[in-house]
Amino acid sequence: MSSFFLPAITLWQRELVRFWRQKSRVLGVVASPLIIWLLIGYGSDSLSRFYSGALVLTVMFSAIFSTITIIEDRREGFLLSMLVSPAPRTSLVLGKIAGSATLAWIQGLIFLCFAPLAGVKVEFIELIPIAAAIFLISFTLTGLGFVIAWRMETTAGFHAIMNLLLLPMWMVSGSLFPLATAHGFVKWMMWVNPLTYSISLLNVTLHLPNAAPGPLESLIVTAAFGAGLLLLSGMMAAQKATRSAA
Repeated sequence: MSSFFLPAITLWQRELVRFWRQKSRVLGVVASPLIIWLLIGYGSDSLSRFYSGALVLTVMFSAIFSTITIIEDRREGFLLSMLVSPAPRTSLVLGKIAGSATLAWIQGLIFLCFAPLAGVKVEFIELIPIAAAIFLISFTLTGLGFVIAWRMETTAGFHAIMNLLLLPMWMVSGSLFPLATAHGFVKWMMWVNPLTYSISLLNVTLHLPNAAPGPLESLIVTAAFGAGLLLLSGMMAAQKATRSAA
């Protein structure tokens, strides 16, 4: 057990230390969604309607900035040395994703402090399920960022793919308009979009209007998506290690 968890904890700690040395990331990750939320919310006279979407956007931005370090680790040779170590590949992937997800989670909690501006009342006892939902979403988005970054050679290519994939996913997730008012292929895209279920899960914990999907369905899909991305990341790392050894 120690051979599995020790590498994971070490990589998790490394991500936190790296982030602590780049404090400007906090301002950029939290401030951008906050400005977008205030502009859209005040423009439509409904800050609460867009609050959960803005919180997920904060987590998404953090996941993008955190997983981009995979490309930097490859360029600096750290990734190769990590893969040829005797540690289990799943352990290494778990540590990397958990570290970046923890950073996204912390920044999501910072954004949660702005809930009173939206008229969202959060009782102390409700912080546990809310924090758990934010971490699950953080883990899922970080896993998605890991899968994309793993195959990227340059940061420019990574940003291009992330903008092409994640921003449209966020736009058709219920962040800007509810599933009930969507039409045609957009409604179909919302149903198959995993982020739709993440927004729904967050709405449930924050007691915000949430017609569909249901809470249990949202929890199952979000958790399954995160677990699937973790397994896929482990498989990709194992393949890379095999090729490196050959």
